[in-house]
Amino acid sequence: MAISRSVPLTSTFMLTSIIGFLVSTMYIMKLSETWGFTFALLFVIMFISGVISLSNIEADTRHGWERLAIHERPKPENKKVSKKR
Repeated sequence: MAISRSVPLTSTFMLTSIIGFLVSTMYIMKLSETWGFTFALLFVIMFISGVISLSNIEADTRHGWERLAIHERPKPENKKVSKKR
């Protein structure tokens, strides 16, 4: 059995799919129903692929988690601080 590693898609990809779907249904549908439906379907598929890629993260390994944890500051290395006297 082959080992497969998956890295989740970026948050920008998910955001693009959500905003694209909303724009497609609110504005493009008014201009052309065919194009509106086509774009909405495309962005729904993008959203589903983003959710699937997020569900493939293995909890045991931290592969890919560092990129997702943008809210955490990097931990400082243990450096000896010299005190001025």
